[in-house]
Amino acid sequence: MNNVFDEKRTIDLLGQLVNIPSPSGYTATIMQFIGSYLKDIGIEYRQTNKGAIIATIEGENNDSHRLLTAHVDTLGAMVKEVKASGRLKLTMIGGFKWNAVEGEYCTIHTAQGKKIRGTILLHETTVHVYNNTDAIKRDADHIEVRIDEKCFNAEDVRATGIEVGDFVSFDPRFEVIDSGFVKSRHLDDKASTALVLQLVKHIKENDIRLPYTTHFYISNNEEIGYGGNSNVPEQVVEYIAVDMGAIGDGQSSDEYTVSICAKDSSGPYHYELTRHLVELAKTNSIDYKLDIYPNYGSDASAAIRAGFDVKHALFGPGIEASHAYERTHVDSLRATAQLLYTYVISRMDSED
Repeated sequence: MNNVFDEKRTIDLLGQLVNIPSPSGYTATIMQFIGSYLKDIGIEYRQTNKGAIIATIEGENNDSHRLLTAHVDTLGAMVKEVKASGRLKLTMIGGFKWNAVEGEYCTIHTAQGKKIRGTILLHETTVHVYNNTDAIKRDADHIEVRIDEKCFNAEDVRATGIEVGDFVSFDPRFEVIDSGFVKSRHLDDKASTALVLQLVKHIKENDIRLPYTTHFYISNNEEIGYGGNSNVPEQVVEYIAVDMGAIGDGQSSDEYTVSICAKDSSGPYHYELTRHLVELAKTNSIDYKLDIYPNYGSDASAAIRAGFDVKHALFGPGIEASHAYERTHVDSLRATAQLLYTYVISRMDSED
């Protein structure tokens, strides 16, 4: 499986993905990028009304299908209020804490297509003025955007084109370290998206015949709970969410292996399908960790809640500091790529 994971192509693609702003609800540009990517490698796809992309590769068995999904939407914000001070009050998109974005550079995307720069700050940041800065709660009432324009009041802000409802994206600060670490915002879930797209490219370039017709579903609303809960073909038997492994105290996941999720906040994942993934990892000497994520949900669990009769499972690269300034390692990306490939060429348990 040495040629399954092309490190340079994967990292280059990941860098491109994270540098395209795509908070949930504002994903047209990145979906156009993904559509062009698939078209360039000769893969047909369709786009859902919600904007997701589904590429399908026909397999030997066209009666029982598989579906793999990764999401390309990210955390972000919207302008909640244009303040009289000339600054912006925000409302969150996705589940993060305000301290995770305090001090971050950002871009306000106006309805007219302008991109205006700013910084997300605590209102009481200046320590030479406010002596209790460390004690002030980080919340929507204290965190604001300082716009990089001469704006002294709300009228000045509106004159730039900024208005309530405009999207705000956070700078990713993508960086690759010689030691193999990859640091960036939005590795959740653009790391998995890059791996899925590279898998599709590998299958196409090597004319690999899959045992089952397989759908590759790039969703764009996962961070707000309903990315992959529609447009699942009736023939789909197995549904895999390719998403990050969460790292922290009490967790098994790390930055160097592929994380296989046994249970998250939605409940246990399908036992037999999860064991199938574990056995594939063991048999093929793929470094993995089995884990449970207490504060987590995925497109696979969203599909189950929507009523789809599928076996669902979840695995992906281990991501440190999720929903903040995230980090993973090339070893984890490699292990995930290997499990992805091993899975799509494997036979379902019922045929073993």
